[in-house]
Amino acid sequence: MSEPRLKTGFFVAAHIRRCEGEGIAAMLVRRGAEEAGDLLIKLNYLDGRALVFTRTTLGDGTRAWMRAPAPDPVAEADADAYIQRRLKQDPDIWILEIEDRHGRHLLDDKVV
Repeated sequence: MSEPRLKTGFFVAAHIRRCEGEGIAAMLVRRGAEEAGDLLIKLNYLDGRALVFTRTTLGDGTRAWMRAPAPDPVAEADADAYIQRRLKQDPDIWILEIEDRHGRHLLDDKVV
């Protein structure tokens, strides 16, 4: 059985506060739909590389984060292009950007 899902706006606000508490810069780049908006998290390494995390549900029903557009960091331009493609498919998406040279994102759910 899957856990109840938090509204995206609540999750984003809480995650920004959590990151800032750890000295990690995090900012809302795009506000999506309150009720239906999915979330993309761009992890910017501040060296020209980035990684995007998107929500997914595993076969057993647990929530996880999937690395995109590849499993390892890519050129920031490629990460931005991935985000733009996703926005064309779903204009309700929220975008949170985290900036950390060490790649810290503070996501609790499993990352695949």
